[in-house]
Amino acid sequence: MFASIGAETILTPVRSPKANAFAERWVRTAREDCLDHLLVLSRHHLEQILDEYVAHYNRARPHRGLDLTPPRHAPMPSGVGTIQRRDLLGGLIHEYDISA
Repeated sequence: MFASIGAETILTPVRSPKANAFAERWVRTAREDCLDHLLVLSRHHLEQILDEYVAHYNRARPHRGLDLTPPRHAPMPSGVGTIQRRDLLGGLIHEYDISA
C-alpha cells in the first residue's frame, strides 16, 4: 500500500524497542493532545489539523527536555502588557501572548 503512493518503508531492527521511541512518543502526544478530541472527516482535514498542531507543538508547547521552553521559542517582551489568548483547533488548544 505504501509503495503505491511513493512512500518508502523503513524497517526497525528486531528486538529494539527504543529504536523508534521518539516517533512513538510524538504520535502518543499528538493523539492525546489533539486527535482523541476531534472528529477527523477526511485526509485533507487530518492534514490541516496536524499542520496546525505541529506549528503549536514547535512554537508554544513547553518541552521538558528543553527546560519547559518550546523548540522555536520567541523571547518574551519586557514590561507589562495585556495578555491575549489565541484559540487553535476550534478552541481545543489555547496559546497566550503578552502584547506590548
